[in-house]
Amino acid sequence: MAASSLPPLPSQLKPVQHFLRTAQELEKREPVVAYYCRLYAMQAGMKIDSKNPECRKFLCKLMDQLEAMKKQLGDNEAVTQEIVGCAHVENYALKMFLYADNEDRAGRFHKNMIKSFYTASLLIDVLTVFGELTDENVQHRKYARWKAAYIHNCLKNGETPQSGPIGLEGEFYDENEDVSSPALPNQESQPSSSTFDVPTSNVPTSNYTGIQIPPGAHAPANTPAEVPHSTGVTSSTVQPTPQNIPIVDPSLYNVQPGGETRLTPEDFAKAQKYCKYAGSALQYEDVSTAVQNLQKALKLLTTGKE
Repeated sequence: MAASSLPPLPSQLKPVQHFLRTAQELEKREPVVAYYCRLYAMQAGMKIDSKNPECRKFLCKLMDQLEAMKKQLGDNEAVTQEIVGCAHVENYALKMFLYADNEDRAGRFHKNMIKSFYTASLLIDVLTVFGELTDENVQHRKYARWKAAYIHNCLKNGETPQSGPIGLEGEFYDENEDVSSPALPNQESQPSSSTFDVPTSNVPTSNYTGIQIPPGAHAPANTPAEVPHSTGVTSSTVQPTPQNIPIVDPSLYNVQPGGETRLTPEDFAKAQKYCKYAGSALQYEDVSTAVQNLQKALKLLTTGKE
């Protein structure tokens, strides 16, 4: 299953290289996420060029990798059930985003948080293997990709970035420039995953003055982190911090299912999705996200409205 077993990536398939690199980085730590990164790369690669002999050879090898991973993960419901897999990838993307957003709002700017922002945006791209993205995910993807570019350019130019959403336009990575990044905790360093770059074409130029991105409540458990250099501490362990638990809607305490409430099959599917999201969030000790999704499910089941 190692990415090294793949032949060289054809130039035509360069747009999928970041997803393959992310899969390689997460292969041991998050094999399910790595699987879906490769599945996305496979689907995208087929759309780009499946007729060129070089591309076809590469995609066939990638397909073999996917089949091998699927067999190894055969008893994992995140692979056998799409709704669970979607929740798993989405929650991991949220972990990466919240960690980077926390560091940003605390004024701790470093290469690992830049990479976390960008990786979060890639994983939201991966969610398209399950269907159309929600408006919230689209917004988070654009913001994360823009933030990665903005902070990188500030550090490269010796400037101090501004925390949080700000009204700046036209911030880009140089698509030919690689930015060195430390290996993530519990991950072996590999030459092909020691650098990353963000294609210019993927960075939005919108103004973000009024964008609604909620601040991260805490650095999610097991999220890759880098201790600020000034502390002299080298441990990469993320210490748990108190979580801000959302206030439960008082109207849900004594709610009774209304006799006139008629739920459609789509409503039941949405409620099931929210419950799956909550369960997946709890695997990552993300109580806030779990509570929010459970409230959405309860409201939908009792009122027929979201």
